[in-house]
Amino acid sequence: MSGMKKKVELIFFPLPSIGHLGSFLELAKVLINRHTHLSITILCIKLPYSSSYAYIRSHTASQPQIKAVDLPHVEPPPQELLRSPPHYIWTFMQILIPHVKVTMQNILTSSHSNHVIGLVLDVFCLPLIDVGNDLGIPSYLFMPSNVGFLSLMLSVQKRQVDDVFNDSDPEWLIPGLPDPVPSSVLPDAVFNKEGGYAAYYKLAQRFKDTKGVIVNTFSELEKYAIDALCDGQSQTQTPPIYAVGPLIDLKGYPNPNLDEAQHDRILKWLDEQPGSSVVFLCFGSRGSFDPSQTREIALALQRSGVRFLWAMRSTPTTDNEETKFLPEDFVCILTGRGMICEWAPQVEVLAHKAIVGFVSHCGWNSILESLWFGVPILTWPIYAEQQLNAFRMVREFGLAVELRLDYRKGSDLVIAEDIEKGLKQLMDKDNMVHKKVKEVKEKARKSVLTGGSSFISVGELIDNMTDRN
Repeated sequence: MSGMKKKVELIFFPLPSIGHLGSFLELAKVLINRHTHLSITILCIKLPYSSSYAYIRSHTASQPQIKAVDLPHVEPPPQELLRSPPHYIWTFMQILIPHVKVTMQNILTSSHSNHVIGLVLDVFCLPLIDVGNDLGIPSYLFMPSNVGFLSLMLSVQKRQVDDVFNDSDPEWLIPGLPDPVPSSVLPDAVFNKEGGYAAYYKLAQRFKDTKGVIVNTFSELEKYAIDALCDGQSQTQTPPIYAVGPLIDLKGYPNPNLDEAQHDRILKWLDEQPGSSVVFLCFGSRGSFDPSQTREIALALQRSGVRFLWAMRSTPTTDNEETKFLPEDFVCILTGRGMICEWAPQVEVLAHKAIVGFVSHCGWNSILESLWFGVPILTWPIYAEQQLNAFRMVREFGLAVELRLDYRKGSDLVIAEDIEKGLKQLMDKDNMVHKKVKEVKEKARKSVLTGGSSFISVGELIDNMTDRN
């Protein structure tokens, strides 16, 4: 780390959604903990669907080497563009470019400024590479998801910018994934003619303009994909890949909707349950279901006899009120051996000795948390790249029990019989998935220790950054 004797600075530009922001902030903490001469400035934007300001502030308040700078408010793109979130964000980034440039110029000319050695951008914020280029600052891509998703985005470059996928397309061979991938498990954006596919395409074109790709994964999990991309780097012009995960906030997100009393009730209830006896059901920040699907889940829990903790989100109605879709008679029957709550402290729950399995939407952060604590998953993907994550967890890694791989919100009904069958497979401790998950748990934890693969990768990343300056 020869370049770390003088004080240097990185500028981070995360996407302010919890699924992206959590690992971004964990990356910042990893870097400053390893290198005392490094400071990080986070540029903060507000998106209409995001409420993550408090989360950023909670981290910067306790980390003097990390500070947050607010970008000026700008008029966001039209609401109708939210039908395709990648397209909406791409459009928003174009609006933000001049404002980000002025803010960064102010940072660079400040009398308190350190030497800025890099701009670290969320994968969906890559149009801001142009700002870094204008100011002579090298850019690095941060991928909050995995190398498999990175491989998918790169593979889109083999098609035309308007050549969207169709449900009827044959299986797609993605370099870096060992098996052909059915179109049914590809992300929603690649089918989107309203800009989602084009946004993926244009983002992937910018990968080659970065000096490195930082991914929230560890090489023991995705060795095949990492090796495949590294072997083909000269063809794809892919920069060096740095697997630096798992980046997990072990303290958990302090959700404003979960008061301390409810938090304590959940953990007290878990403390009262036998070891490895409770299934945790949680479907992420956007994971709510309609009445018919909610009742199928309730029926499956009733018939299976499993103990459970179910974080069941309310669903906003047209008048902005929230509605729950579980009749009181179901609640009375189920609460005898289970607990239903609006929110749950996911990290603390997965770490608890009572938990035996996790019915999950297969968001990448949730997958990494489940592996870190050795808790097998029953797959129920909903949106974004979750279908591809579920497919790989079941078919490529053998680390999850299959319920659905191609479910999308508002698609077919997952019936109680199938859910009950999945729950029983998840509870079966002789299932090979349980053994494999325990093995990967040890590998994940070793990867971030001194001398581990991710520890080494972080060092190589810092060397890359400092050697350029």
